[in-house]
Amino acid sequence: MGNPSRLHFSLDLLKGFEAAARHLSFTRAANELSLTQSAISREIKLLESRLEVRLFNRIHRGLELTDAGLALYRSVSEALRLIDRGIEAVTEPAGGVVTITTNVPFASFWVVPRLPRFAALYPDISVRVAATNRVVNLEREQIDVGVRHISGGTLPPGAIELMTERLFPVCAPQLLRRRDRPLKKPEDLARHTLLLFSPDDMPQHWSDWPRWFEAMKLAGPAPAATLSFGHYDQVIQAALDGAGVALGRNLLVQRHLDGGTLVAPFGQDRSVAIGGRYVVTTAAYAAERPSVRVFVDWLLGEAATG
Repeated sequence: MGNPSRLHFSLDLLKGFEAAARHLSFTRAANELSLTQSAISREIKLLESRLEVRLFNRIHRGLELTDAGLALYRSVSEALRLIDRGIEAVTEPAGGVVTITTNVPFASFWVVPRLPRFAALYPDISVRVAATNRVVNLEREQIDVGVRHISGGTLPPGAIELMTERLFPVCAPQLLRRRDRPLKKPEDLARHTLLLFSPDDMPQHWSDWPRWFEAMKLAGPAPAATLSFGHYDQVIQAALDGAGVALGRNLLVQRHLDGGTLVAPFGQDRSVAIGGRYVVTTAAYAAERPSVRVFVDWLLGEAATG
């Protein structure tokens, strides 16, 4: 491999190898690249000849990569991704579309209410919100930005901390005006309906009342009644409707507190940390796009200002 001229390969040749290695099939690679199977086969033979190394083993049911083939595939696929990202970065129009995924409550209560401010600042950039409570593979599903709630102290690779959360009781203001059921101190909760967040897919309630009572060093009073909901937005809607007292997540109820549709009967300082935080991650393919960088910077700025 001493002759450097052998290492000058056309981009088409490398794309053919990458597709064949990814599919482990010359036929599927040919279909993807709109070539014939024989053309892909010739390209692989040429590449193997110039490198003087076998890249594939022909086995009974198809192909497998040799050790050299696997090493080359990893390098070539990453190089092609970098090329694609570079082209996107310099050819993306002034605006563009940014797709963000996050859980349903955070999308409904935090992201969506702030989007008019983003639109006013960056009218040429469109935002698509893909709200889901499942964990999304950004690369596989072609989503640019992800905002997720995580537990533990270690950030995922490439993640940036957005904010932490705290819990405190909230209710509709009309509950404070009931003389027959005062709500001036935590012990008064025994006379009210407690609204519970009880998601089916979580073995333990990470935002439950016992945690709050324990943090306040109070014995949890037996409530007059309880209402349980599988989605957090339902909990808050019930609180807005005056159905009872909920544990508000500061990030998600602040808008209602500012607007007076919810109140914190004991003050926001009587709160407990959830033990997790929201982080923002960016898909590798989208990290260099100007519109994505603008949107992530805006998210961080919004989080910093509350």
